[in-house]
Amino acid sequence: MPSADEVPFLEAIKIRRSTITLTKESPISDDRIVDLVQQAIKHAPSPFHVQSCRAVILFGADHDKLWDFALTRAREKLSPEMLARSEPKIGEYKAAYGTVLFFEDTQAVKKFPQQLQDLIGQFPEWSEHSNGMNQFITWTALNTEGLGANLQHYQTLIRDDVIATWNVPETWLLRAQLVFGKATGPPRGGVDKEFAPLEDRVLVYGKDV
Repeated sequence: MPSADEVPFLEAIKIRRSTITLTKESPISDDRIVDLVQQAIKHAPSPFHVQSCRAVILFGADHDKLWDFALTRAREKLSPEMLARSEPKIGEYKAAYGTVLFFEDTQAVKKFPQQLQDLIGQFPEWSEHSNGMNQFITWTALNTEGLGANLQHYQTLIRDDVIATWNVPETWLLRAQLVFGKATGPPRGGVDKEFAPLEDRVLVYGKDV
């Protein structure tokens, strides 16, 4: 398996897929996983280079604890019908190797130059774009190095537990959880995923012929 440094960009984005069936194994070292996350956080675009995305990487018992929190809160807050659907999924996430938590630092906007303060009202939308790019880059990098992964959004259930347990500042807003591990099944949608016709999704005007 080539490294993320060696895979051409367009090939890498084809490799990135959502895989649910994961185990507590990894084809690469924890240090390499940390390096990939750090490179994504460092180089992903951000509005006016405010660099508001933050990440926490959980391995081992810390990863398990996260999904124990999710299960506990789900049992407390979800309806019986929703819990019946969510409980097996949470078990699958806990069975994985680790989780990357993605946050937005709500205080980062204070780094805006004074002349740009009138644009602050648009920052929440821009920061969501930037955080999504951080998630995409990390997810793609992990997939290119042989890890399966899937992106989850349990932040409304687990945010308080995350802040209290891992010393996360109150100003960090939890946005997503990227679960990763060794894949033991095909990606979601199968190996040969179908795509909607591109002519329905991309309109082109003024192109040279």
